[in-house]
Amino acid sequence: MTIYIDIVFIENSLMNYIILFATGIILKIEAKHIRLILASLVGAIYTIIAYVSALKIYSNIFLKFILSLMIIYIALNPKSIKKLFKYTLIFYLTSFVFGGAAFALIYIVKPQEILKNNGLVLNSNSLKVIFISAIIAFVIIIIGFKIVKNKISSKDMFCDIKIKINQKEIETKAMIDTGNFLKEPITNTPVIVVEHTLLYECMPKEILNHIESILGGDFSEIPENIKEEYMSRLKVIPFSSLGKQNGMLLGIKAEEVMIKKEEENKIKENIIIGIYDKSLTKRGEYRALLGIELME
Repeated sequence: MTIYIDIVFIENSLMNYIILFATGIILKIEAKHIRLILASLVGAIYTIIAYVSALKIYSNIFLKFILSLMIIYIALNPKSIKKLFKYTLIFYLTSFVFGGAAFALIYIVKPQEILKNNGLVLNSNSLKVIFISAIIAFVIIIIGFKIVKNKISSKDMFCDIKIKINQKEIETKAMIDTGNFLKEPITNTPVIVVEHTLLYECMPKEILNHIESILGGDFSEIPENIKEEYMSRLKVIPFSSLGKQNGMLLGIKAEEVMIKKEEENKIKENIIIGIYDKSLTKRGEYRALLGIELME
């Protein structure tokens, strides 16, 4: 079987790009295509050198790991050493899924056309294999991560948050709700649902105690000065949860929200606070709900 170096280079570049792109999707990182392409080319160049070289150093595990770190740094630009290793781990897991799908297809379709050289496995139909295995791998990855996401431990279901509104800060415990994808419909801004009594320190009670009236268009209980200051800032958010179908929440944009976790504190600036006029729990275990996407 004849193997052309330029074909090997193109196919490896394509496969590297697909794996890096999938890794970015899993990590919810909007990676720039130019960075993905550059990192893919670096990986493909290494593959060519490893294929044509007789030196064993190119199959050294440590060197391959260093190359992986370099590729991830170029492609996804992690901001810390911890994130670099985290991204690399996801990159390896994604690679294993793609590789497993590709090997399965190769051995099923035409195992006699496999050529192994210096640790590399090549196949004359590898371009077709790349596309088919990419589809299979994407399906496996999506299903797998959905299963993992739905099995979050109870320890990871809660976090402390600090909300800043009108230059005043309040802190509370929030539950991470995997089914909460609530967003303000016009700007598509994420919404954190908070009990209204928690906001007494940073918003007028005249608004917080008359939420249903305001949603119904009745502002008779709201003093004129408060109405002028807040009416343009308030948002109306439709929802179908919290025990009520086709409901409406009153919301206000926070100056910032700090989400506290053991690893690091995350500061979010583009967040709407949905004001819930009842209690979220009977015992007050938590007083806010936030979607899992805000933990990324």
